[in-house]
Amino acid sequence: MDYGLLPKEHHSKIPAADPKVEPYKGRKISVCEPTLRGNEKRYVLECLEKNWISSHGEFVLKFEEAFAKTVNAKYGIACSSGTAAVHMALAALHLEPGDEVILPAFTMIATVNPIMFVGAKPVLVDSEPNSWNMNVDEVAKKITKRTKVILPVHIYGHPVDMDPILDLAKKHKLHVLEDAAEAHGALYKGKIVGKLGSMGAFSFFANKIITSGEGGMVVTDDPEVADYTRGFRNYAFSKDIHFWHRFIGYNYRMTNLQAAIGLAQLEQLDQFVEDRRKNAMLYTEYLKKIPGIATPPEGPDVKSVFWMYGILVDKPYPLTRDQLRQHLAKHGIETRSFFIPIHWQKPFQEMFRGERYPVAEDLCARGFYLPSSSSLTKEQIEFVCDVVRNPMV
Repeated sequence: MDYGLLPKEHHSKIPAADPKVEPYKGRKISVCEPTLRGNEKRYVLECLEKNWISSHGEFVLKFEEAFAKTVNAKYGIACSSGTAAVHMALAALHLEPGDEVILPAFTMIATVNPIMFVGAKPVLVDSEPNSWNMNVDEVAKKITKRTKVILPVHIYGHPVDMDPILDLAKKHKLHVLEDAAEAHGALYKGKIVGKLGSMGAFSFFANKIITSGEGGMVVTDDPEVADYTRGFRNYAFSKDIHFWHRFIGYNYRMTNLQAAIGLAQLEQLDQFVEDRRKNAMLYTEYLKKIPGIATPPEGPDVKSVFWMYGILVDKPYPLTRDQLRQHLAKHGIETRSFFIPIHWQKPFQEMFRGERYPVAEDLCARGFYLPSSSSLTKEQIEFVCDVVRNPMV
C-alpha cells in the first residue's frame, strides 16, 4: 500500500483492507442496507406511468417541501448527492481564494472536497473523545481574519454541541453550514439538526437513514441562497431564456424517480429513527460488559440517531480491531472501519504536513461499525454480539 507522506509510525493505524464476507450457515448480515417497506414502489410506478423520470416532475418539489418542513427550514433544494449539497451551499456564500472553512479532521472526505472545489482553505480541528464530534473549544482557537464558515459534522448521527459554535459564529460574523448527512432526525436540545446554523446539507445515499439511492438536500431560510443553489444545480439556466446561463453551474439535479423514493422514505423517518435507536440500545446492552470494547456515546441534551453503531477496540480484548473484523467476516458479518482523518488522506498530506489530531487518529486506529440497518432483527443483533463475545470460536 502506498501511504504517501504519512510517517511510518502511523501506518499501522490505517485500517486493513475490508475482509471478504462469505455467508455463514447460509446467512450474511450486511453492514447497512436500505429498508424499503413503504410507498417507494407505488411512487416510482407513478413516475413511470406519468412518464416523468428526469429532474422534472412533481415528486422533486414534494420531497423538497416535505423535507424542509421536517427540519423547520423555509427552503429545501434537492440535488444529486450529499457532496453536491455541501458544494452548492459553499458556492452560495461566494467564498474567495484563501477564505477559511473550519471542519473536523475526523470526517468523511466528502466534507472537505467541496471546500477545495470552491477554492477555499480547509482548517482542521480535532475531535473530542466523549462524542467523537469536533472539539468546539478548538474551533475558537482556529478562527482568523480569513475564517468565513464553520462546518460541523454530526458524526455517525450524534449531534455536535451547537450552542458554542453558534455563539462563535455570531461573535465573528461567520456562517455555519451543518453537515447532517448522517443525522436525519437527530435532536440537539429538542431541535432537529440540519437547520440550526445558516444552512444544512444532507445525504440520501443508500446507507443513510432515509435514502433516494443517491441524492442530497440543502436546507436554508435564506431566499437568495435558495435561488442561487437551485441555479447552481442546473447549469445556472436563465429563468427567461433557456440557453442563457447566469454563472457557471453544475449538473447536480435529483431525478423525479429518486425524489419519489426519498419522499416515501421521509414518510417513515420517525420509525427508522426509532428502529436505529432500539437497535443501538440492544447492542449496548449486549456489548457494554465486554472488556476492551467501548460502545458509542450519547451525550446529554441530544438524541442520537445512531446512523452507524460504532465501537472502539482496545486491550484487554484479545483481538485487534482488524482481527475482530476478520473474525466477524468469517461468521458472515460485514463491518466497516471508521473514517481515516483528513490530514492522513493522500490528497491532503502535504497541506497538513506536521499537523496532529490525536483523538481523530485514535478513533481511526481503534474504531469500526457493526451492521446498522433499520431492519436488523433482535436475533441478528444477538448473533453479532455473540460473535464479538466469543473471539476464539
